[in-house]
Amino acid sequence: MEGNGAKPMAEQMAKAYQRILLKLSGEALMGNLGYGIDPAVVQQLAQEIAEVVASGTQVAIVVGGGNIFRGVKASSAGMDRATADYIGMIATVMNAMTLQDALEQMGVPTRVQTAIAMQEVAEPYIRRRAMRHLEKGRVVVFGAGSGNPFFTTDTTAALRAAEIDAEVIFKATKVDGVYDRDPTGDAEAHLYKSLTYSHVLTHDLRVMDSTAIALCKENNIPIIVFNLSQRGNISRAVAGEPVGTIVGGSCNVT
Repeated sequence: MEGNGAKPMAEQMAKAYQRILLKLSGEALMGNLGYGIDPAVVQQLAQEIAEVVASGTQVAIVVGGGNIFRGVKASSAGMDRATADYIGMIATVMNAMTLQDALEQMGVPTRVQTAIAMQEVAEPYIRRRAMRHLEKGRVVVFGAGSGNPFFTTDTTAALRAAEIDAEVIFKATKVDGVYDRDPTGDAEAHLYKSLTYSHVLTHDLRVMDSTAIALCKENNIPIIVFNLSQRGNISRAVAGEPVGTIVGGSCNVT
């Protein structure tokens, strides 16, 4: 990393995790725009990821496509659900390629792997190849979801994390963590510091969809939910600092 300020920050970071999976919504790339991709947001995000990679942590990413196309919304308006979901998967590849470009401009080698074959622009998803890329210090961005309709990118994140032996899933959001109710306009909403998988499922807290939570519970993969808009939160979370809300089997509800 030359000329981007990544090394000084990385040198200050204490590495708590060897391999992580970062789940980004498509909306995270949109910034304050009503649609599409905000280049300034992507650049800042790439800078933070570069700092984490420079610290020695292996980073895989699953990105959504809601900033471009939302399959569920389209299907509710009359489009065939499977068709709508496939279009949404293609939107995630656009976001994945955007992240790849931003990261590589910062000197971070990055590979996009897709669950739907697009050999001219990305590698097919191959588990062993993805793990080899990570071992070599490359960021791997998983696009096209799981390749199957009716499954969310949250479920894809849980699936890929289990497949590549990630130690944790970081879910970046627009709020500070998981609340007992919508914190927008509700000053009494309680921010949880920690939660069990069972509590999330029982109280329908919508950290991730229920299939994703069940996969994480079965494979004992903790989920840390934090605010992406606060600069440095990714680095702090990777360093093991208390950021946002942690969901895990050994956690208490606090």
